[in-house]
Amino acid sequence: MITQEMLVEIHVLHRQGHGIRAIARTLGVSRNTVRNYLRQPAKIPTYAEREVKPSILDPFKPYLLERIKAARPHWIPATVLLREVQGQGYQGGLSTVKVFIRAFKPAQNDPLVRFETDPGVQLQVDFTTIRRGHNSLKAFVATLGYSRASYVRFTKTERQEDWLDGIEAALEYFDGVPKELLFDNAKCIMIQRDAYGEGKHQWNPALLDQAKTYGYIPRACRPYRAKTKGKVERFNSYLKQSFITPLSATLKQAGLMLTVEAANAHVGPWLTNIAHQRDHGTTRVKPQIRLDEERLVFLPLPPKASAKSVLAIEKVTPLPIESFQHPLAVYDQLLEVC
Repeated sequence: MITQEMLVEIHVLHRQGHGIRAIARTLGVSRNTVRNYLRQPAKIPTYAEREVKPSILDPFKPYLLERIKAARPHWIPATVLLREVQGQGYQGGLSTVKVFIRAFKPAQNDPLVRFETDPGVQLQVDFTTIRRGHNSLKAFVATLGYSRASYVRFTKTERQEDWLDGIEAALEYFDGVPKELLFDNAKCIMIQRDAYGEGKHQWNPALLDQAKTYGYIPRACRPYRAKTKGKVERFNSYLKQSFITPLSATLKQAGLMLTVEAANAHVGPWLTNIAHQRDHGTTRVKPQIRLDEERLVFLPLPPKASAKSVLAIEKVTPLPIESFQHPLAVYDQLLEVC
């Protein structure tokens, strides 16, 4: 069965230079199928809703969850839990129990193994919350896996359009498209995880349309494995400590609050002059140097995106005059400090 997600992969892999034979082998479909969809770019596969079949383990799941909860912070092996539910009448196998309880197993404190990607392969995207409540402040963050160069766009909300606008702006900022984008399990981006089998997810149609236009493949990090998307999450901490906290303190001293507009006005120069010029703690190389390498192997932006004007992030947008509560000299000092 060809899903809409597989259709996007067919077109993206073809745009990345893969032949029909290679695409068919990668996706496990026939060459005729690949050829058929490439000849008809507008063709969209249709499929019925997948019926959720009852599991032989369903009657015993409440018991297993209670046992897992009672054992925390320790863990009861699946073989032990199997014996317990077998005593209650369960007639299935060990693998069914393992699959169910796997999602509730606490993360292991294993030594951190860094997963490095080649230039132009992966962009990790995420939303991080700076401030909650009525005056909420959130940040869309996109970090390249190889160079660790990042793009940041502040918003008040975390809706579908905020994700899509952030992705588009990030790709234009980097002036190219990596092979894949790695997401968390955001509900407004992913409709159903493992909808077509393990690792084969049902994505939001708007995201798939954008992926097809730009030529990237959406990927999802494994649940309960925070290290999978560690590069962007480590940058989130750096962003808050090295940008948000100092800027907020400076504005507070002047009797001002950090707003979406103020944050976006300052983050561009901070990325260019500070974040991308530091010696990265892991790579020991300035992100800007590696970003220059990545730009040589990125897929080019689609014509429509390439024709757009310079990104807003590269401009220092002045605060509106009507919002000034202090003499202009105060704001000049703030810009120098930040």
